[in-house]
Amino acid sequence: MGCSISGLNALYESATGGGDVWINERRFRVLRQIGEGGFAFVYLVREQQPASDAAPARRHAAHVSEDGIYAMKKVLIQSKEQLDLVREEIRVSSLFNHPNLLPLIDHAIIAVKSTQGDWSHEAYLLFPVHLDGTLFDNANIMLSRKEFYSTADVLQIFRQMCEGLKHMHSFDPPYAHNDVKPGNVLITRRKGQAPVATLMDFGSARPARKQIRSRSEALQLQEWAAEHCSAPYRAPELWDCPSHADIDERTDIWSLGCTLYAIMFNVSPFEYALGESGGSLQLAIVNGQLKWPAGPSPPYPDELRQFVIWMLQPQPAMRPHIGDVVLHVDKLITKYLS
Repeated sequence: MGCSISGLNALYESATGGGDVWINERRFRVLRQIGEGGFAFVYLVREQQPASDAAPARRHAAHVSEDGIYAMKKVLIQSKEQLDLVREEIRVSSLFNHPNLLPLIDHAIIAVKSTQGDWSHEAYLLFPVHLDGTLFDNANIMLSRKEFYSTADVLQIFRQMCEGLKHMHSFDPPYAHNDVKPGNVLITRRKGQAPVATLMDFGSARPARKQIRSRSEALQLQEWAAEHCSAPYRAPELWDCPSHADIDERTDIWSLGCTLYAIMFNVSPFEYALGESGGSLQLAIVNGQLKWPAGPSPPYPDELRQFVIWMLQPQPAMRPHIGDVVLHVDKLITKYLS
């Protein structure tokens, strides 16, 4: 994760009007910005030369773009804490190898000297590009058009998300994604085929199992979750953690249930509370107070709603594990797609 002189030179050229960025031995031309959030910016880039034989072995042939187009995430790092977080994101992302998890193809962290003489860092993370947007992007469009996914598409999108998450939960110890939500699910549309779903953004992923044995540990977990887990999809135990609790990967199952609801109805299941007088998102989540909006006509089968309820149990011990979720979605696929 070091930097090369070529990387520093490219950074200087970029800052002074050049359009190229180096990631280790690979040179990329920045085409346009396609996203941003916090201290991160995402660009569409084109590789300017073939990957070197000396390039890291972790790049799999399946991840090489035929047209040289990739997505590049640039992270501005202002503190040691931010640097440690980026390094952890790179470490964790490099663990996973699954078709429904966005692969980290390459990365570099570069030291940068400002005009005032101060040093900071910038990270460059290279990913395959997905230009059809996320489930969240698609939901906003579909909501405005009053459109809904078919039952078949709902089940197939959800099945792929489950497969990616199952890969993370299969580690020893299991990893939790900790921020499963529509905004972190890329959708690729192919003519005549079901949408392809890819789970991304492993910046919050951590070993899933934690033993909480004091009030201070519980508060520490809640504070961490408030910073890393999106509120509408955050599990009840991460809002109000008991002083004696065993947290496990079923925090992701709650978020998965919320995301299934959002795939069906283009909205998250508990944000309705924010629009009510005296409403509380936290109370709605902790109490599992679901409301069902109007959906497609004819409506989704009741079994699909029961599936959501099964995952949205406020008590973690009552929720299924990912293996059980996969078995159940397969039964529904057999029933409604055959």
